Amino acid sequence: MLEALARTALLGFAHLLTGVRAIYDAPLPEQPCVYFGNHVSHGDFALIWAVLPADRRRRARPVAGADYWEKGLVRRYVGRRVVRAVLIEREREKRTEDPITQMSAVLAAGDSLILFPEGTRNLTDSDLLPFKSGLYHLGRTNPGLPLVPAWIDNLHRVLPKGEIVPVPLLCTVHFGAPILVQDGEDKEGFLERARCALLARRPAGMEPA
Repeated sequence: MLEALARTALLGFAHLLTGVRAIYDAPLPEQPCVYFGNHVSHGDFALIWAVLPADRRRRARPVAGADYWEKGLVRRYVGRRVVRAVLIEREREKRTEDPITQMSAVLAAGDSLILFPEGTRNLTDSDLLPFKSGLYHLGRTNPGLPLVPAWIDNLHRVLPKGEIVPVPLLCTVHFGAPILVQDGEDKEGFLERARCALLARRPAGMEPA
């Protein structure tokens, strides 16, 4: 009950602060999928999660760094119990389980994932950091897995770097048509294609940096 109330509060806060709305270029997949987005703040997953239809939201879990969400009792509780994050150990020497195996098990159980292939928050002037290889390996390990690009717009202005008081601004999450890892497709070619699919969801008028 407490976790349900906390999830409702998080959902309400996201809508109140950002007025977030979704734009869809194609229907969302019915089966488990991966929503992959640009990463500019710790609140990115909340906006994607908030605009998903209720039935899909219940089965969507963010992928996040264990080093961040395991610090402190409150953060650990929110990460594990409230948002049900799939916590990945980012330092290889500390891993006890392969991240692709972790994520594949979640997909096999019927849940979707919210993933940020840049791997860390983008605090540069570039639109996107280079993608890590996890999205590619996840798609190869799970043939036919729909990978849905989701561009989050304006959130970096809600809480600019160095500020502690959020500024209410309208945000959007623009979902594109799903892509797949094709048979025989190499890692570099796929990651560039995925990056282009995400950049194509930016608002009109924005140019690549």
